[in-house]
Amino acid sequence: MDARRLTALREELDTFVSSFAPCIKTEPSRGHFKTYVEGQLSDLERKNAAAIALNAGVAPRTLQEFLGLHLWDHLRARDEVQRQVMERHADPNAIAAIDETGYAKKGDKTAGVKRQYCGATGKVDNCVVTVHLGYVAKDFHALLDGDLYVPEDWLADRARCREAGIPDSVVFRPKWRIALDLLDHAVANGVRLRWLTADEGYGRCADFRDGVAARGLAYVVEVPCSLLGWTRRPRVAVPAGGAGRPPGTPRLACYAPAARPLKALWKRGGPSWKGFHIKDTQAGPVVWEARVVRFFPVVDALPGEPLWLVVARNLLEPEVKYFYSNAPEDTPAEVLLHVAFSRCHIEQLFEQSKGEVGLDHFEVRHYLALRRHLVLSMVSLLFLEEHTVRLRGEKSVVDPRASAPRRGGPTRPGDERSRTHTPPGEGHSPNRILAGIQSAGRSRPPQATPP
Repeated sequence: MDARRLTALREELDTFVSSFAPCIKTEPSRGHFKTYVEGQLSDLERKNAAAIALNAGVAPRTLQEFLGLHLWDHLRARDEVQRQVMERHADPNAIAAIDETGYAKKGDKTAGVKRQYCGATGKVDNCVVTVHLGYVAKDFHALLDGDLYVPEDWLADRARCREAGIPDSVVFRPKWRIALDLLDHAVANGVRLRWLTADEGYGRCADFRDGVAARGLAYVVEVPCSLLGWTRRPRVAVPAGGAGRPPGTPRLACYAPAARPLKALWKRGGPSWKGFHIKDTQAGPVVWEARVVRFFPVVDALPGEPLWLVVARNLLEPEVKYFYSNAPEDTPAEVLLHVAFSRCHIEQLFEQSKGEVGLDHFEVRHYLALRRHLVLSMVSLLFLEEHTVRLRGEKSVVDPRASAPRRGGPTRPGDERSRTHTPPGEGHSPNRILAGIQSAGRSRPPQATPP
């Protein structure tokens, strides 16, 4: 946000920042909170504590101490972000988007840093990784929470942890476990969600999928093509016990077909491909073809509970994606595709956070300072997102109809009618990010019927 727009929004920004005052005990710390948020929203090239302080005429050490030493409740500020999102953007069909992002770092002192895959560089690199919970509702999205992934070898070295300020209470959690913890806290804090989407790093984990289902959410998560299962439930045999012994362990019947990897389910033939309009971009509409069928994944060598399997392929590029979903059996195919491709929201949130508010500009090493930087970035991004939507007056493009079945009753995936989209303006507001960011004042072509 440039200086002219930030000045024009001065009154709104002051009101917004003051809503976080109860999280901060002292007036000087409240001033530092405001300085940090204003710096992140400014057009500074670098938005670390030192650059923000110098731009505001504040001693850099003062703002650095605000991050790592001052007594203020950053977790309460995180909760306030969630409360405000629910107050102004609650939606019965809201989608939770789970993803992680990396920050390339030098040295070995920053909390959690190690050689691991870094999405920012696209390779194994020396980096810090954070796991995030995004929120998607109609034409709005925001980051609701984020936490630092602390590798297991770090926690095995308590002296190193203490040097980086990592509390002894922090235990190792895989990324999928962190994601479920973020979800639990948000729901306990009043965040209402209906759907969840995530990439294959999380979707491949059965414990994660089961955890999401146990929390009452419908998921559509990407999975690797190597996962195994059946499109028809195979027969299972239970050996009879004898002489008072209990029945034996269930196993596949001797004539049952073996489970096959997703990429090899149909070598020829198979369900017909149906076209779906995913979004509009400046280069034109993006259309994918998809097969949507019931599927029985392998669970302990036996068929598990039936899921939806969505196989989507890009018509313009050699790209195929696979998704599992536990959505009800009468869920329309376009709803599954809408939720699946809503994961682009959190990717855009990371892009906006890093490009606009300096999420990756931190130069702190200690655990507390880094966690507080994540929270402050969420605060700044919330203000930016709300006012960007208002200032641009962006129009949404595609109605995903995720709130209710179409008129005339539900349509199952695979039904020929599921290829028809509700025209914009009927039902409920469509989704802005799924449809692609449109330039200010640019009108879009009417929604076309998928091929």
